[in-house]
Amino acid sequence: MLTRALFASVLIVGLAVVFELVPPMLDETAAESSAQGDVKLIAFGVTVHEVTAEELEKSTPLPVPRFNTPAMAYVWVANLKKGDVVKIALKGGEAIVARNEATLEADTPTFLLLAGKRGVPPGGWPEGTYNAETEILRDGKLVITETTKPMVFE
Repeated sequence: MLTRALFASVLIVGLAVVFELVPPMLDETAAESSAQGDVKLIAFGVTVHEVTAEELEKSTPLPVPRFNTPAMAYVWVANLKKGDVVKIALKGGEAIVARNEATLEADTPTFLLLAGKRGVPPGGWPEGTYNAETEILRDGKLVITETTKPMVFE
């Protein structure tokens, strides 16, 4: 009887994790990292509009900019502390098209920062590749640096 009860419990928990009814268990390293409040990159990319945290929570694919649409780089970060610096830049080739930076005034569980163009440059975006770059600094030290894959605004 006990064996059947244990089997049923394992089966139910396993199905719940597979169907995302409960979050999967973290390994010890991830659990320790989370307990220490390490900075975590939740979402990062480039899309055609100003995104919101609510939109990013849905995890639906966002449209990729085209030569005739706006372009907005975004970074959504967790576990930030007072004084942390978050930077985001939209780059065309090696040139910075738009950038934004924020220094946190208080501990913040999540923070979303955007940089980009709400409109389209006259004649559309110049040919070439575009990408987003982000940096997060704590106590003046680089904690996270990420770059998206280069993309062409077709």
